[in-house]
Amino acid sequence: MKKYVLVGASGRGFNTYAKNMVNNFNEYTKIVGLFDINKTRMKYINKQLGTFIPMYTDFDLMMNECQPDCAIVTTVDAYHHEFIIKVLQYNCDVIVEKPLATDEEKATAIKKAYQKSINDITITFNYRFTPYVTAIKQLLNSKIIGEIHHVDFEYLLDRSHGADYYRRWHRYMNKSGGLLVHKSTHHFDLINWWLDKRPLSVSAYGSLEFYGENGNIRGERCSTCSHNKECEFFVNYIEQDYYKQFYFDAEVEDGYHRDGCVFDKSIDIYDTMSVRVLYENNTTLTYSLTAYNPYEGFKASILGTKGRIEIAEYHTGEHKDDKTYIIHVYDIKGNHIEKIINKSTGEHGGGDQLLLKMLFEKDVKDPLGHMASLQAGIDSAMIGIAANKSIKSKKNIQIKEL
Repeated sequence: MKKYVLVGASGRGFNTYAKNMVNNFNEYTKIVGLFDINKTRMKYINKQLGTFIPMYTDFDLMMNECQPDCAIVTTVDAYHHEFIIKVLQYNCDVIVEKPLATDEEKATAIKKAYQKSINDITITFNYRFTPYVTAIKQLLNSKIIGEIHHVDFEYLLDRSHGADYYRRWHRYMNKSGGLLVHKSTHHFDLINWWLDKRPLSVSAYGSLEFYGENGNIRGERCSTCSHNKECEFFVNYIEQDYYKQFYFDAEVEDGYHRDGCVFDKSIDIYDTMSVRVLYENNTTLTYSLTAYNPYEGFKASILGTKGRIEIAEYHTGEHKDDKTYIIHVYDIKGNHIEKIINKSTGEHGGGDQLLLKMLFEKDVKDPLGHMASLQAGIDSAMIGIAANKSIKSKKNIQIKEL
């Protein structure tokens, strides 16, 4: 049984890792320490799990007393590099939530620390594990459409999930790197995995067109706002037990508000983004992400020398209750084949449980390379980081120069 510490008492840290490790993987894992600056959230985790995991506000004290085999880093994105590097210095393995880092300096620092270490870094891309996108990977590996030359990928966030990024810490570029880093790293990694190629250069456009200063009404936060009757984006999180205990009751310690106004003028991330990526062997990607759609999901097409694949996945809207996904395959003569994939249950389309199984159980085979390497984490993050630089400079960015 391996000993783990959780670095960051976040929602992801609690709901995905701590809860599953205690309830479903306790044969393989033992959490021996929790670290956060906020004691209220750590106490909540122990209370909900019925555990007595030691709680620390001093990272070094935790590492010295607990002597873990592995640390799971689920902090705010901007601090991932800080704790990854510290963990490696304790000769300890690291599991880290995506994105690996929010800028090129932090990614470079992680890579240098890794090269000096004997320990492993695992980046958790749960999207790879969903059965639907796995089926697409298998089709592409079979060369059913030959060598891939172009991918077109459009991701749509709706006005519920999408808006929530503009309430949280994610709405600040210095915390998350913006959605092109925090959210799109999922999509860039997925495409990199499908292609099995590395990105070379990026050009991008991004703007804040809907949220932030674009709103006609605003307040500091929903729970104190006078516009709660008229605002489409009002949420009453304070009356939901989880949000109240995990966030509102914890505010006194760190001042973090979980229900910030989506029209706050301090918001500085984009909500409308378009990216073009050049890969090895002249393969290209056109990508877009928008955060205020009437429904959520993605649409994509993949063009190869022998045909074309067209796919779509919907999380909300009229297709959210469909029981299956359809992969459309066209050969060079236009003949059409449909591949039907049953929808899976569980968090993130069933991807979370498959990811956790591979993380924590022994001898789980990985023939398709679902588990991401450090280089995969760097590559996906660097597309978003380069895109942010391209937007600011209005230039094409060579990733190797970063």
